[in-house]
Amino acid sequence: MAKSPCPVTLSQFLEKAEPLKVVINGQEMLAEVKSFSTGSFGWYINGKTLVTVDGKPVSVQIGMNLTVVGSKEADRGTPSTPSTPPSET
Repeated sequence: MAKSPCPVTLSQFLEKAEPLKVVINGQEMLAEVKSFSTGSFGWYINGKTLVTVDGKPVSVQIGMNLTVVGSKEADRGTPSTPSTPPSET
């Protein structure tokens, strides 16, 4: 499968992306917007929950990356800056 270019820049992603709700075994968690050390960007979630196995609660560690396909090669962009009115002289 050919990789398509990422449609957003890193700056756009960091400014506009919002946390994602993830449900694992009925427990709602929020995956936070993240720029990874690899240069990719996406969302990251980390936590613990209980899963029942044969009637017994088992504690599980959760670590999940949701990486935007093509984000490592995406344009870095420039953060938007608030417009400043011209100074009056």
